[in-house]
Amino acid sequence: MNRSNASAALAIATVLTLTGCGGPAPSGTTASSSPSPASSDPTPTPTPKAYTNEELSAIVAGLKDAQGQPLTVVPAAQIDQGLIAAREMLKTAVITPKTCGVLIDNNTQVPEGSTYAAGASLAAKAKTATVLTVFAVQDPSVMTAQFEKSEAALNDCSTYTIELKGQKVTSELKPLDTPVQAEKSMAALTVQTTPAGQKQVCNITVLGVKGTLAVTVMKSGAVGAVTAADAPELAKLVNAALAAG
Repeated sequence: MNRSNASAALAIATVLTLTGCGGPAPSGTTASSSPSPASSDPTPTPTPKAYTNEELSAIVAGLKDAQGQPLTVVPAAQIDQGLIAAREMLKTAVITPKTCGVLIDNNTQVPEGSTYAAGASLAAKAKTATVLTVFAVQDPSVMTAQFEKSEAALNDCSTYTIELKGQKVTSELKPLDTPVQAEKSMAALTVQTTPAGQKQVCNITVLGVKGTLAVTVMKSGAVGAVTAADAPELAKLVNAALAAG
């Protein structure tokens, strides 16, 4: 896959999947009902694992899509440019109902100190793109809040519209029951429809979270080229990325 195609595929993921995810809060130690002996040291709170952009890029570089193609790694700097462009573009977007705006807010706000990497592959014959993002935070509670907002939106925003520059697209969002080897996970199918009633784009997104690490894989293509049956292959890719972390 050439660089321009990888960039185009990543642009989709930047808007839809980079941070629309979250991680579980770390398990705290349970306080004893009786005081500890004076000579006992308190149990230290485990330090969440930290990842550099380079470490996350190495994880992505070691992965292959369902067709056995290696993912093309996209540098963090390029992701940053995509996020800036997405934020500017979405400033004028009108989302109905308003409460579904959290889907966009989560996807363009990156917590301070976060690290991330992404990779993409194209299936030329099927005309589909698969994009994977690996995202890590310093404070798992930040991701927990984002995850909970996204999870609520997944249940509440079964249908919503985005109007941008005079163009209105309706999205139908359907949760999928897709097992993922993770502490928290979610999966969904999204179908976009034009004002003329033409179903034009279908996305499958699968997310898994392990500690401070979140992995999202999205497959995008024309309706019929991408279906709910593709979700298990995306889950395998999420599992592989989490295992490598």
